[in-house]
Amino acid sequence: MHANQTASQTIAIRCILALLWGLTGFTCLGAIETRAAEEKHPPVAVQFSLDRPINAADAPFVLAATDGLYSSEGLAVTINVANGSPEAIARVAAGSSDFALVDINALIRFRDKDAPPVKAVFMLFNAAPYAIIARKSRGIHALSDIEGKTLGVAEGDLSIRLWPALARQNGIKAASVKQNPMSAAVREPMLSAGQIDAVTGFSYLSAINLRDRGVPADDLAVLRFADYGCEAYGLAVIVNPAFAAKQPEAVRGFVRAAIVGTHLAIKSPEHAADEVVSRMEDGSRDLELERLRSVIAENILTREVKRNGLGGIDHIRLERSIDQVAEDFKFGKRPTAADIFDDSFLPPLGGRLIN
Repeated sequence: MHANQTASQTIAIRCILALLWGLTGFTCLGAIETRAAEEKHPPVAVQFSLDRPINAADAPFVLAATDGLYSSEGLAVTINVANGSPEAIARVAAGSSDFALVDINALIRFRDKDAPPVKAVFMLFNAAPYAIIARKSRGIHALSDIEGKTLGVAEGDLSIRLWPALARQNGIKAASVKQNPMSAAVREPMLSAGQIDAVTGFSYLSAINLRDRGVPADDLAVLRFADYGCEAYGLAVIVNPAFAAKQPEAVRGFVRAAIVGTHLAIKSPEHAADEVVSRMEDGSRDLELERLRSVIAENILTREVKRNGLGGIDHIRLERSIDQVAEDFKFGKRPTAADIFDDSFLPPLGGRLIN
């Protein structure tokens, strides 16, 4: 990266941080310097779990680490990887991780009955990435075409858990769709080879992976649940309740860093993709850049976010999404939206709006 590009990006980070801190009467640079001078305590050590190996969806948090956003908030963040959202939630509930990025619908199921009061504090994906990815050459162009077809379902896939609600909403006979259980490792290869008609998964993962495997883009039908009435939110940051009670300013700082990191990923996806790939073992810059652009357009920058800003939720919509989860999950005690999401750590709306 050229020096002038780096300098302009640093200024942008400082300006956004100053806005989020709510400081007035200072220049952006002066606000940062004033805060830095007041920071005399050692950084707060934070353990942050991702629910899967790093990919472009994690770009806001990668940028928060590489571009100094966490350190500006007095945080020393260590990122670790869990094996799925349930494991990441369990880590946060037990206190071995302070924060985690998880599928909020897994958290909704976790909060049944007497589970620890783990809550989300920042919503990254305003729309869940759940999708059915199908081959048009096998006669699937719309969701109604799925009747009578074979659907590949990977072990642990969360998309299929919302399928009963989606099928009912769209008048589809769910029993007519044959589900073929399989490991995640063979899901895309089997669809690519024509051994199944469609798969469930995340649109930014499975669909892009299939194109990378040589399946023509014009032969793929990506049927996003959000386009067919699914109310679900997606990836969210959760926090350990004891940590939140003891370190509320650290939680606010972590959320601010996530918001600035999201702003930067939207503004400069190329830089974000470079940073993500630098942390992957065998990452493809082109693939992760395509993945990030898909995530931004379909999951982050929705109409709701453009209207209401990053990070928050619509409580009424979240209640409806909990009802949709309940169509495939029998709650002992149904959680409410207030049990799932705590918006008290979010900065004022002005710092969360997208220009």
